[in-house]
Amino acid sequence: MNIYVSNLSFNVTDDDLEGFFAEYGEVSSARVITDKFTGKSRGFGFVEMPNDEAAKKAITELDGGRVEGREIKVAEARPREERSSNGGNGGNGGGGERRSFSRNNNSYNNRY
Repeated sequence: MNIYVSNLSFNVTDDDLEGFFAEYGEVSSARVITDKFTGKSRGFGFVEMPNDEAAKKAITELDGGRVEGREIKVAEARPREERSSNGGNGGNGGGGERRSFSRNNNSYNNRY
């Protein structure tokens, strides 16, 4: 089962995340999601546990727990929603009505 963990402290590592769940059973993987530009934690992660019963027990017992002063949220991960490639603007494929920001050289030079 894939588990979503949110509201993590930015200091929590993959190993820490694995440790939280290891006492409930085997952990296949544990990953804190990081910003691709800064490499810093984004405050959430995913844990994969092969035994669904152990995973459900971990979710029940860890949800609402406190880690480094933060109340974490733990739930079964939902499938990732597909994002449209049109930028979420209703499917028109563009940024809406566009305006030109180029200046007419004559009026620009005459302003000063």
